[in-house]
Amino acid sequence: MTGKRTAIVVTHRKLTAGGSTVAEVVHQLQHSGFDVSLNENLAAAPLGATPATSIDEDAEIVVVLGGDGTILRAAELVKGTSIPILGINMGHVGFLAEFESFQISEAIRKIADHDYQIDERTLAHVQVYLPDGSEPLTDWALNDVTIEKVDRGMMVELGIKVDGVEMSSFGADGVIVSTPTGSTAYAFSAGGPIIWPTVEALQLVPLAAHALFARPLLIGSQSSFRIDILPDSDSEGWISCDGRRTLQLPRGTSIVVSQSTDRLRLARLSGVPFTQRLVTKFDLPVVGWREQRRIARESGEEVRKNSQEED
Repeated sequence: MTGKRTAIVVTHRKLTAGGSTVAEVVHQLQHSGFDVSLNENLAAAPLGATPATSIDEDAEIVVVLGGDGTILRAAELVKGTSIPILGINMGHVGFLAEFESFQISEAIRKIADHDYQIDERTLAHVQVYLPDGSEPLTDWALNDVTIEKVDRGMMVELGIKVDGVEMSSFGADGVIVSTPTGSTAYAFSAGGPIIWPTVEALQLVPLAAHALFARPLLIGSQSSFRIDILPDSDSEGWISCDGRRTLQLPRGTSIVVSQSTDRLRLARLSGVPFTQRLVTKFDLPVVGWREQRRIARESGEEVRKNSQEED
C-alpha cells in the first residue's frame, strides 16, 4: 500500500489518564508509517440524530483501546463507511475485541502489514413511531435495542408483532431485540441463545414477562419485529440503542426493528473461529463435572498404584 496511511485511535479519558498505553499505541502506529488521530471523548447523540463527531473516510482503520463499550462508541464513527474496527481489549470480557492488552505490539504489526481479515456484522435498523403521527425517528444498533419500563414500580404493557401478525402481548420489565453480535451480551444474560455471527437473524428476548409463553423468538433476515407500547400500559417506555442513544417513549408508541442493509466491518485474525472466541472469553467448562470426577478418580488410583509399586 502506497501513499499516506491514516489510523484513528478511539479510547476513553480514564485510560488516557491512567498510564502510557495509549501513547505507546500512537507511537507504534506512527513508527509504522501512519498518521494518527486520537478520539477519547465520543459523546452519545440523541436517538435518531446524527453523531456530532465525523470521521475521515480516507482512514484505513480504527483501533479501539478499551472494552466492548468503547467499540460500540467507535461503531458510531464508522457507521455508513467501509472503515474496519480492530479492538484491543483493555476492559473485562472484551468479546468484540480481537487482541488483549499484552498483544499490542503484535496487533500494530498486523495492522501495518494489513495481516487481517474483514468480518462483516449485521446491524439492526430501528424505526420509532410516536403517537403524534410525526415522521418516524430512525436509528440502528450493532448489539441490541432495549425497550424497557420507565416506572420502576410498574410494568410496561407491550404488544409483539412479527411481519404485521400479532404474536403476543404481556406486561414486563421490557424486551431486548438483539443482533447475532449482541446475542452474547444483554440478551444472553436475559436467557437468550447465542447466535453465530454468520446467521442472518434477529432475536427478541422478554425481560421478566408476566405471561405463560414468553420465550426468546428468532426471525429471519426478511422479517421484522414490531413492539407496541399499549395505550393502557401502567408505565411509559424507554428505548436504548446499544446503551448509547436513548429516548423516553409515551404510551401508544410503536417500534419496528428489522435487519439493516448496512454492515459494520470488524478486523479479525485469520483462522480464529467464533467457537474458539466463545470458549475462551466465557471460560466455558468444556469438560463436564462427571468427566472431571472420572479423571480425578483415575488420577487418584494412578497415584495409589505408583505409591504401592515404590513400596
